[in-house]
Amino acid sequence: QVQLVESGGGLVQAGGSLRLSCAASGDTNCISAMGWYRQAPGHEREGVAVINSGGTPYYSDSVQGRFTISRDNATNTVSLQMNSLKPEDTAVYYCNAVCGEYFSWGQGTQVTVSS
Repeated sequence: QVQLVESGGGLVQAGGSLRLSCAASGDTNCISAMGWYRQAPGHEREGVAVINSGGTPYYSDSVQGRFTISRDNATNTVSLQMNSLKPEDTAVYYCNAVCGEYFSWGQGTQVTVSS
């Protein structure tokens, strides 16, 4: 199994930046893709950014050009640099790792963007 722990959430004004990090432990050798998802109150969880084992990133249209996902396979960490934040980015952000047919999730970290 894979365990994930996120850090780096918080409160920021619109236009500001935050950086989220996620550290994986456990059976990390099986991890292929890693990514970030978010869930706002009253909304379903949605994909934000994913990075595959080769380092190719994929972004949702809503964050393309503002967020950057990166991955360090040596330390089993994935990060999300969020710039030009908007109030609509407010949500709980979850780290995700794919290991075979299993998905692992972190506990989530709150990001709040004030207008």
